[in-house]
Amino acid sequence: MANRLAEESSPYLLQHADNPVDWWPWSPGAFEEARRRDAPVLLSVGYASCHWCHVMARESFADPDVAAYLNERFVAIKVDREERPDVDSVYMDAVQAATGQGGWPMTVFMTAEGEPFYFGTYFPPEPRHGLPSFRQLLEGVHTAWTDRREEVGGVAGRIARDLAGREGVRDFPDPPGPAEQAAALLQLSREFDMARGGFGGAPKFPPSMVLEFLLRHHARTGAAGALGMARRTCDAMARGGIHDQLGGGFARYSVDAEWTVPHFEKMLYDNALLCRVYTHLWRADGTPRDRRVALDTADFMIRDLRTAEGGFASALDADSADPADPDGPHIEGAHYVWTPAEVREALEGLDEATVNAALDLLGVTEEGTFEEGRSVLRLPPPAGPAGGTGASGDPTDPGRAAAGEDDPAAALPAEVRRRLLAARDRRPRPERDDKVVAAWNGLAIAALAEAGICFDRPDLVEAAEGAADLIVGRHLDADGRLTRTSLGGEPGRSAGVLEDYADVAEGFHALYAATGEVAWLDLAGVLLEVVLTRFRDADGSLYDTADDAERLIRRPQDPTDGAAPSGWTAAAGALLTHAAHTGDARYREAAERALGIVSALAPRAPRFAGWGLAVAEAALDGPREVAVVGPPGDPLRTELHRVALRSTAPGAVVALGEPDGADTDTAPLLRDRPLREGLATAYVCRNFVCSAPTTDPAELAERLRPDGTP
Repeated sequence: MANRLAEESSPYLLQHADNPVDWWPWSPGAFEEARRRDAPVLLSVGYASCHWCHVMARESFADPDVAAYLNERFVAIKVDREERPDVDSVYMDAVQAATGQGGWPMTVFMTAEGEPFYFGTYFPPEPRHGLPSFRQLLEGVHTAWTDRREEVGGVAGRIARDLAGREGVRDFPDPPGPAEQAAALLQLSREFDMARGGFGGAPKFPPSMVLEFLLRHHARTGAAGALGMARRTCDAMARGGIHDQLGGGFARYSVDAEWTVPHFEKMLYDNALLCRVYTHLWRADGTPRDRRVALDTADFMIRDLRTAEGGFASALDADSADPADPDGPHIEGAHYVWTPAEVREALEGLDEATVNAALDLLGVTEEGTFEEGRSVLRLPPPAGPAGGTGASGDPTDPGRAAAGEDDPAAALPAEVRRRLLAARDRRPRPERDDKVVAAWNGLAIAALAEAGICFDRPDLVEAAEGAADLIVGRHLDADGRLTRTSLGGEPGRSAGVLEDYADVAEGFHALYAATGEVAWLDLAGVLLEVVLTRFRDADGSLYDTADDAERLIRRPQDPTDGAAPSGWTAAAGALLTHAAHTGDARYREAAERALGIVSALAPRAPRFAGWGLAVAEAALDGPREVAVVGPPGDPLRTELHRVALRSTAPGAVVALGEPDGADTDTAPLLRDRPLREGLATAYVCRNFVCSAPTTDPAELAERLRPDGTP
């Protein structure tokens, strides 16, 4: 018999609807039940594509005996962290403070007042590696609750007071200047993995936001080392198993330092951010491989993540059924890994030399790189000293003897790729979390709009428009308030958080720049007004939840960039862009105040301030404002527009329209921008002070270079 979760819309909660555990969703009723029964609350937090969440569900939550014990003595609440990031953030703070680490599934025991007193993540069905079994944990907590209630209450009260009493971010310095940005680059260079790209050791995550900072810093200053670190990392990821060599897109992270074996879940936010990074890297030096990877990633998002309503689903699961046992348990990576025999079967009929070359090129061996002799497809490292890509042999040297030619993927025959992908498509597919998250769709809108213009793919811009239409039609109300999620076009119950407003505004800005449709700029302004009135404190600090959101034991506030830009730094970027479009000093002042946190964070941990550093680069560069005016359909207007959007100028804003058109009230950048000699014309400005207009695309490109004017 299904439990209460059967009435929820979250795919993660629905995965647990048939558990024998008597789950509650996060709701006042759950805590009222705990008070009525005088029972402790078990809070279990995860998400639909979380591998260890599935493991714990199979091992413990599906066990009738464990469920019976749990149901009798606890009130069990299940939360989708992607639907309620505020709940996740507050209790993850407690977990990390108590244990020194965090992760999902997150397991928290608390009182009926929401005060936590015991924490953990995954617990096995039997004692293992120093962890008690989940059943033992339940028994121990029940005993403490029954026999030592006063002690438990004291612990819970102290923890709750500590969390609630933590000082929010209040006193922070001025925004980073050139010296602070250079210092951040130096610190990143010390943490950079020269041999393999990226930062730190295993597990290794795509440093998307740091890469954006490096590209923008290079564009502003010409620093070769910044571009070199970005180039080395992107090349290594593109060749590694973390990149799907057949279907495009990137897995969540690599379990090793070499990018070989991924944790196979694919998240929308990772792929949106990386699509944008590879697009921007292509803008820097025009390497064909970056174009290929950016477009493969965009095509993956549209093919595998786009929903029937036009939005983008949250994720693909890491697990799927074994092709050899379709009815058996789901296992990690089963959809993606290969044995030599499986490759040979898929390529049957091709000549032996072609098959052997494919096995060698893709790194499929009898020993395998994954479990049970299976291999993750990857491409070989580049030739040259120490596996370097630069002409000097230095992996961070952006100079390349044969830029774009050293792409092993080009050596893989199209027929081989087609056959392998077709064979893989016949395997059981990973489950998809169809939940549409506003923030992540905002990131996807921005990536697809920019890639569509840069690579002359209008279908990508159309896909971005479709997702934006869904956000406006199903997530946005008449007061400018966002609902965080939807499923099947039906809005969820969770209010939008700061990252939703900021990332959707970012997407709308990019869509306006790509299309010239001023309604997107107007809607971005609506969202940012909510940010200023509902998420911003009087001192300029930002909170993750609105001032009228559900009250938790503390109001979450996290300015650090994690898997995606924090709401704080994303808001700083969107506010800065809107200020450049409108000339409204309120947005600029709010952006600069918010960027002060980057000056506080970056000296200690620049890897966790990547998007903030990238936004600071835009602020230092202006950002430059480009107005392109001319009649619609005019080839010169189209070319000037394309040049402007392909510029590497950090955070440049682009307005497109007709001279003295109706859009000038909403888009002041277009105001008083006449044609020059009757031709489509471009204006390059900073703070609305412009250089002489130009009708020459080459001259426009030069003015947008680091040493250009103004």
